[in-house]
Amino acid sequence: MSAHAHTRTASRRRPRRRARVQRRRLVFLLVLVGLAAIALLTLKPWADKAVQELKLPLRHEDVIRQQASEKDLDPSLIAGVIYVESRFRDQTSHAGAKGLMQLMPATADYIARKSGGTRFVQGDLADPQINISYGSWYLRYLLQRYNGNVALALAAYNAGEGKVDEWWRAAADRGEKFVVAKHIPFPETREYVKKVLSARNAYRHEYAHELGL
Repeated sequence: MSAHAHTRTASRRRPRRRARVQRRRLVFLLVLVGLAAIALLTLKPWADKAVQELKLPLRHEDVIRQQASEKDLDPSLIAGVIYVESRFRDQTSHAGAKGLMQLMPATADYIARKSGGTRFVQGDLADPQINISYGSWYLRYLLQRYNGNVALALAAYNAGEGKVDEWWRAAADRGEKFVVAKHIPFPETREYVKKVLSARNAYRHEYAHELGL
């Protein structure tokens, strides 16, 4: 074969080699895209759950379900209070409120006396079981005190019964029979109640199974 013919044959082969290389690259890229899609579909539920846990954490759901059942409470309400009070972290506030449900020492002592906790000490509030039990007892007590009015009960949980009683009596004197969060005259407490009610709705929607709803 002449040098000229050899050159023509080689030049014809180059496009075919380039085409084969391009096809292989394309197949490789398609395989990578497919694997990435499979990985994304596999990891998405885990990632969604992780994001949900960051935005709306839930811990000790077994204790919450137990206390809700024992004290005839909405478990999502308990979860909402814990979320707003502590974001499910054991901590002590600057005012001295302790644990997941941020109970003041005097309130915890009162609950212990009323509920038969004769061996209770303040350190027990670091125990999620005891803290949620006492906080749930107090919620039930407040709901009974305010005739089932959730807004008033939450306001008292935040601001204390004395302030809410004073406001409630004044509202009753004005002939107001029904109280909702927007009627609460204390701005900080009003926002607290709104946040808890909003969190309650979120927990109902996001954690219905975990909370036994």
